[in-house]
Amino acid sequence: MVFGSMVAGATSMGGGAVAFPALTKWLHVSPPDAKLFSLAIQSIGMSAASFTIVAMKTPVEWKLIRWVSLGGIPGIFMGTAFLAPLLPPEVIKISFTMMVSSFALILIHLNLTKTERKLTIEHWGKREKILSLVVGLMGGMISGLVGSGMDVFAYSVMVLLFGLCEKVSTPTSVILMAINAITGFLIHNFILGDFVTPVSNYWLAAVPVVVVGAPTGAILCSLMKRQMVVWILISLIGIELLTSLLLIPLTTSVVSAGLFALILFTSFYYLMYRTKLRRA
Repeated sequence: MVFGSMVAGATSMGGGAVAFPALTKWLHVSPPDAKLFSLAIQSIGMSAASFTIVAMKTPVEWKLIRWVSLGGIPGIFMGTAFLAPLLPPEVIKISFTMMVSSFALILIHLNLTKTERKLTIEHWGKREKILSLVVGLMGGMISGLVGSGMDVFAYSVMVLLFGLCEKVSTPTSVILMAINAITGFLIHNFILGDFVTPVSNYWLAAVPVVVVGAPTGAILCSLMKRQMVVWILISLIGIELLTSLLLIPLTTSVVSAGLFALILFTSFYYLMYRTKLRRA
C-alpha cells in the first residue's frame, strides 16, 4: 500500500487497482475480501488525497464530479449487491484487466498524435449531464465488482470524449473515486454488514500508510508534466496486464470473457475518441 497509495493520489488508477490484483493474484485473498479492502482503504487514502487536491487549489471539473457521483451511488450498490454474486471471480479479474488495457491502447494512440486538450468542459448542457449520470452508473458498477474502476472509467471519458487535459482529469478522477469508495464502504459496513476480520485487520494496518502516501502522490502529480502522468499510467496498466496473464488461470471461460471485454471496451473507447474528433 506504500506504492498503491501513491498511485491512488497521482494517477487515475486508484489504490484499489494495485490492492485488488496484489491481494487476489499474489496473496490469494478471495476476490470479495480484496474488493472490500480496496473500497475501505480508498475511502481513507483517496479522501486524504482529495483534501490535498482541494487545499492546493488544483484545477478539477466540479460540475462533472457532481453529476457522475449522482450516478455512481446507485451504480456501486447495484454492482455490490446484485452483479458481484453472479459473476465468477476469475472472470471479474480478467474483465477489469481488459478494460484498463483497452484504454491504454487508445491513450497511446492519442498521445502519439497532436490533439487539443482543454482545461474545462466548455459546453455543459442536458446531454452532458445525462452522459455523466450514465458514466457514474457504469463506473459505480465496476467499482462494486472489483473495488476500483470509477476513476479510470470516468478518466477515459474525460480524456477521450470531452478532450480534457490529463492534469485536470487525474485529480478529478481521484475525487470521484474517493466519493464512490466512501459510498461502497458504507454499504458494506452498515447495509451488508460484511466488513469483518480479516479484512478489517488489513484495513487498520494500512490506514497509517495511505493517509500519508495518497496525499504525497497528489502532490507529485501536480509537479509532474502531463506526458509523464500519461506514461506512468500506461506503465501501470502494462504491469496489470502482464501479471494477469501470468497469474490468472486462462481457462476457456476466462479467455472468452477477456476477449469479450477487450472488444467491448476498445470499441467503446474508440467511439468516444471519434465522437470527440467530430465535435471538434
